Formats: sequence, structure tokens, C-alpha cells
Amino acid sequence: MKRSTMALVLALGATAALAQLAEGEIRKVDKNAKKITIKHGPVPSIDMPPMTMVFQVKDPALLDKVKAGDRVKFQAEKQGDTYVVTVIEAKR
Repeated sequence: MKRSTMALVLALGATAALAQLAEGEIRKVDKNAKKITIKHGPVPSIDMPPMTMVFQVKDPALLDKVKAGDRVKFQAEKQGDTYVVTVIEAKR
């Protein structure tokens, strides 16, 4: 693949990944259990409807970025029977 084509493919992939971010509000952060409770809208990446749900986090450091009451954008994936937040950022 030519470099310009490869760059375009990578850029489109990044754009698609951003489009998969869900929005929600943090209800609870449990650093000891490495879990986060989010009241969220649809989560396209895992085909989940709006609800309030407890998620595991891929990296416990993600929990330092947010607190209860924060509006967030996040990415989640299903790992076996567990739903895991892989990316999270507070909306400013």
C-alpha cells in the first residue's frame, strides 16, 4: 500500500473508533474493586442499549480520571462474560 493510502486508512480507522464512543454519567467509582458504574446511552461498540451498569476497567488508572457526577465519553468491549471500559474521558 502506498504511504498516502495507508495514512488515509489509519485516519479513517481513528475516526471510526471515535464514533464508537458512548456518553454517560458516572454514578460510582470503586477503586478497590476496579469497577465503575455508568448511567449511559447506547454503547455501539458492544451493541448495548441505554442503562445503568457496572463495568470493570482495563486499566485501574482510568478511575483516577473521573469521579461520581462527571459526564463522560467512553469505549467498552466485551471480554468473555465481562464488560470492560477501555477508554474514558470526562466531558469538559
